[in-house]
Order: sequence, then C-alpha cells, then structure tokens
Amino acid sequence: MTGQAFEFYEAIPRFDRFETVGETDQYLPLPDDWRIGVADIEDSTAAIEAGRYKAVNMVGAAVIAGMMNALATRRFPFAFGGDGAAIAVPPEAASAAADALARVRRFAREGLDLNLRVGLVPVSEIRAAGQDVRVALFGASPDLSYALFAGNGLKWAEAELKAGRLSLAEAAPEAWPDLSGLSCRWAPIRARNGKIVSLIVVPEPAAPAEAFARLVTRISAIAEAAPDQGVPISPQTMRPVFSSRGLAIETHKARGLAGRMKAYIELLVLSVVAGVSFFTNRGFGGFRPDHYKEVSVRNSDFRKFDDGLRMTLDCDAEAEAGLRAALKEARAGGIARYGLHVQDAALMTCLVPSVMTDDHMHFIDGGDGGYARAAAMLKQQAMPSR
Repeated sequence: MTGQAFEFYEAIPRFDRFETVGETDQYLPLPDDWRIGVADIEDSTAAIEAGRYKAVNMVGAAVIAGMMNALATRRFPFAFGGDGAAIAVPPEAASAAADALARVRRFAREGLDLNLRVGLVPVSEIRAAGQDVRVALFGASPDLSYALFAGNGLKWAEAELKAGRLSLAEAAPEAWPDLSGLSCRWAPIRARNGKIVSLIVVPEPAAPAEAFARLVTRISAIAEAAPDQGVPISPQTMRPVFSSRGLAIETHKARGLAGRMKAYIELLVLSVVAGVSFFTNRGFGGFRPDHYKEVSVRNSDFRKFDDGLRMTLDCDAEAEAGLRAALKEARAGGIARYGLHVQDAALMTCLVPSVMTDDHMHFIDGGDGGYARAAAMLKQQAMPSR
C-alpha cells in the first residue's frame, strides 16, 4: 500500500474491550475511493448439509489469505464470515484485489467444487445507495487486530452480489491464487462446557444506535460470565488432525494431480512432526507447542462485528439460556433480529505465515454450519409475517 493508505490504516480507531464495539459512532469512515470486496459461497447450506464444513470454511479463509499474499500486506480491513469474507482496499490496490478474488473463485470451483461469488465495489457507490462503510479495529491480542465494520455497506454489497448485480468472472484456468500460510490441520474442537453456540445479531433499521450498543454490551457480559468466558477453543481441546480427509482439503491449494500428491506427502510429514511435538509438548528449533496453542486461543476471531454482532461461543446451559432471553427480548422490543445455531463443536481454519511469530490468525466457526445456519434463521426473521 502507498504511504497515504498506510497512514489511513494506522489512524483507524482501536477497541481494546470487545463489549464496547457496538459504539459504532467511533468508527472511521472509509474514503470514497476505497473498494469493498465481498465473497459468498452459492448454496453453502447444501454443502454444509453434505458435511463439507471444512471445505466451506477454507474457501472463506482463502479469500483473506489470497488477498494478503497478493497485496503483500495484512494492513487492510477484512472479515471472515464462515461461508465467505469481506475486504476493504485502497484504490491503488483495486486491480490486484480484483485479480485475487477472481483467482480464489477459480480455486473454489476447480479445487473444492464450490461456486464462489465475488465482487468489488467502490465505497462511493455504496454511499450513493444510502449505506455507509465505517471501520475500527479490535485488539484480539498484543500481536493481532481484527477489523470491525459498520454502516450496513457490507450487507448492501453482499445483497448486490447474491442478486447478480455485482460480480467478477473467474480467473483463467492457469491463474491460481497464492494461498501460502492457509491451513486447516486441527480436528473439530469439542465444547467443554455444554454446546457451541453460533449467533448473528443485526440491528433493526429503526432501532436507536444506543439501544443496539447496549445489547452488544449485554451479550458480551453473558459471554464473559460463562465458563472460560465463552472462548470456544483451549490449549487442552486443540488436537492436530491426521485424517486423510482434512489433509486432502488443504492439498487442493496446489494445482493438478501431481501438485496435490506432492503437497499431500509434504503435509502428511509435517503433520506427523507437528503432531508428535504437540502430543509430547516438546518443541524443536525454537518452536514451543504450548506457547503456540496459547497464542492461538488469544488470536482467535470467535467474536467480531461486521454490520452486526457475530459470535461463536462455548456455552453452558445457563449462558445459552441467557443469550436466548436477551435476543428474544431485543427482537420483541424492535431492537434487533438474530440467528442462532447450536452444535457440539467448533471449527478452526488458520492463516499462519510463520509458526515462529505470534501474529498467526485463527478463524472460528461452528462445526455444524455455524454462521451459515444462523444466517438462514436471520433471513427467516427478516421475512414479513403472514
């Protein structure tokens, strides 16, 4: 990015307490000439029904990985959505961003047999449609911040994408994205305290901003009061995966049969070495498995805000009941609509440029369709009652 774009990113407000992220009047408006990129898997529900949770999540994370590698930086706002993702880039990166999205779309269809819709739109066009895009950052840990979005601009762009009014064509067959660092080598992470709850909460159009901010604070407080503060992963429940199915999904980052076979063998060897390290808690070459797990927990994006609240939490019965009560009350009071899905485990898809630094990223979703199933419930609530 240019110096001007870098300066803008550095000026984005940072929240250190998640319970305050609903105070969206503090978010910084994106410049008109920036671009919003959106990606969404068509009929992700069918893929989830077929048990392809890992593949769906990997494509969503691939959008972010492909963009970071194409732009050679992570200093741009982005959000993982489970079955898709959103990014914001300055105008000088628009061409590279469009190419990266087109390449990931090619990868999704050829590599994983998933139809990924992708689009790129200027912020000025979003504002002309009556919506906005404002950004902030949440400091998940001292080493990593995740972007927060407000203004309903992402929702508008996603709706345009799904309606076919915003689209980028697939890249050429030989154009494959650089997905270096992207991995899915952890087994589904079982709930420790009850169930894994994935929820999406969005404000009603007429709801006062202050009322929705109070709801975000209330939900955050319920999560904080839950066992382990609702965090869905822990060093004790993180288990490396050795299944051929999981490794096969990751090998599809490589092109062609020969490339995938070579990648599979390399990943198998790496997974065995890493597995021995994690299971014995013995490091090698300066790598400390206990430290890596602890940082992974801190760096996980199990809570986020992108035109609404998204969380995947480990809840006991009391916390789940508290969430349901707060959400039903907000729904009845015209403050918010919501979608909620309960499952037994969470999934973690990772972006790890290096295991020797503490800035690795871990995208969290529910293990049984999580955000995609919650979004289906949210969509039903948006439909007019008969």
